[in-house]
Amino acid sequence: MDYAENILGTIGNTPLVKMNKLVEDLPCLVLAKYETFNPGNSVKDRMALQMIEDAEADGRLKPGGTIIEGTSGNTGMGLALAAIVKGYKCIFVISDKQSKEKMDILRAVGAEVVVCPTDVEPTDPRSYYSVSKRLGEETSNSWYVNQYDNPSNCKAHFKSTGPEIWEQTDGKVTHFVVGVGTGGTISGVGSYLKMKNPNIKVWGVDTYGSVFKKYHETGIFDEKEIYPYVTEGIGEDILPANVNFNIIDGFTKVTDKDAAVYTQKLAKEEGMFLGNSAGAAIKGVLQLKEHFKPEDVVVVLYHDHGSRYVGKMFNDEWMREMGYIE
Repeated sequence: MDYAENILGTIGNTPLVKMNKLVEDLPCLVLAKYETFNPGNSVKDRMALQMIEDAEADGRLKPGGTIIEGTSGNTGMGLALAAIVKGYKCIFVISDKQSKEKMDILRAVGAEVVVCPTDVEPTDPRSYYSVSKRLGEETSNSWYVNQYDNPSNCKAHFKSTGPEIWEQTDGKVTHFVVGVGTGGTISGVGSYLKMKNPNIKVWGVDTYGSVFKKYHETGIFDEKEIYPYVTEGIGEDILPANVNFNIIDGFTKVTDKDAAVYTQKLAKEEGMFLGNSAGAAIKGVLQLKEHFKPEDVVVVLYHDHGSRYVGKMFNDEWMREMGYIE
């Protein structure tokens, strides 16, 4: 009989799916690494389990402990699933720009959710970075995950996502394109793929209001680049330790409007019901058209599921209010 011992055994080995209508103007083959097939419906399940297993192994996370993390929702979901199976409690700190669906889903899997304002400096005591760190210090028998700087985040993708893409493309992948937030996915996958073939190009998708693109191109952390944005799950106003700028060949920035519009297009034209960062990712691929040749194999990674965004990008009233559709 073929079955998993528990839900954690179903993480990984997600399919590659050919993109069709939305990439008709591109000369190359575009394949989507479809991470919503993970049990928590996102790529973050991979690193959540890796971070927990590594923390258990070195004693940072002890039996009956409480897992504390600042999350935009998906890492929290992955941590919560592992916590249920392994017997831990969870407290997640989330910013108020994240969708209500994400907050409700975290509560549905038994987590305590603390909501913080988005529009404050990272060092502000009210920011979700500061609050999660403080809760980690104040809560007994707790472990503060810190996905931004936790090397297990990168390790998960070097061990699983990267090798899967290499094997699924039979080593023919030429470009890897992915939205960048904590940096674990791009750095882990990118490091593995470049180890196998140094000629593979690794592109990050960034958003306006985030520091990554300018920092990569100039080495300058420009605070004038930082302002509030709507796109969820990518971009940062900090430089996480997990972003390995040395293995990234370049960034392309996608507007909030384009990310939202292309999230709808993925559903209506490809039958792919995906999250907001997937809209940004495919628009990023289209913006990189001049870099692709007919023989290229471009892999774009889709982070999470459309069910997290029903009240936003899949709600035409919200889209009109934002000025994204007529």
